Amino acid sequence: MKEARDVYLRANGFTLEGYTAPTFELNFFGKRVSFKNRPSRMRVVPFHDLHHVATGYGTDFTGEAEIGAWELRAGCNSFLLRYLNGFAALIGLVIAPLRTLRAWRRARGHRSLYVEPAPYDELLGLSVSELRSRLGVPEAGQADREAGLHRDAPRQPEGAAQSERPC
Repeated sequence: MKEARDVYLRANGFTLEGYTAPTFELNFFGKRVSFKNRPSRMRVVPFHDLHHVATGYGTDFTGEAEIGAWELRAGCNSFLLRYLNGFAALIGLVIAPLRTLRAWRRARGHRSLYVEPAPYDELLGLSVSELRSRLGVPEAGQADREAGLHRDAPRQPEGAAQSERPC
């Protein structure tokens, strides 16, 4: 998992330092907006990223909607998680309703890392396959297409291999 997480972070232009940075930025309609990185967010983002690796859902708008629907159904243990995932899923119902609903349906019987507590470092010692098994995710992942990257992700040169993708 550690290697797959690191590949995921690199592919998206994310860093481990971002987990505990004082602020984080999001892109809204082409404008970068900075937010305070509160302790509640710092606690959940590392697990959210492992969910992306395990499910194979991307970090583009549709992928975040899919992971939001999946996390809602697989289990959220705080108001913040329900709010953020609910908002993502609602956007998904507008921009990609079938994919968002499919992610919700496929999450039936799955367990998120929010409600299946385990030390983060312990999870990093698992293989992707072992984490998927623990969460109830199929061996090949949850997504039925290649994960899209968010708009600020580093772009690979034309014709570059996608072999660094974690799933």
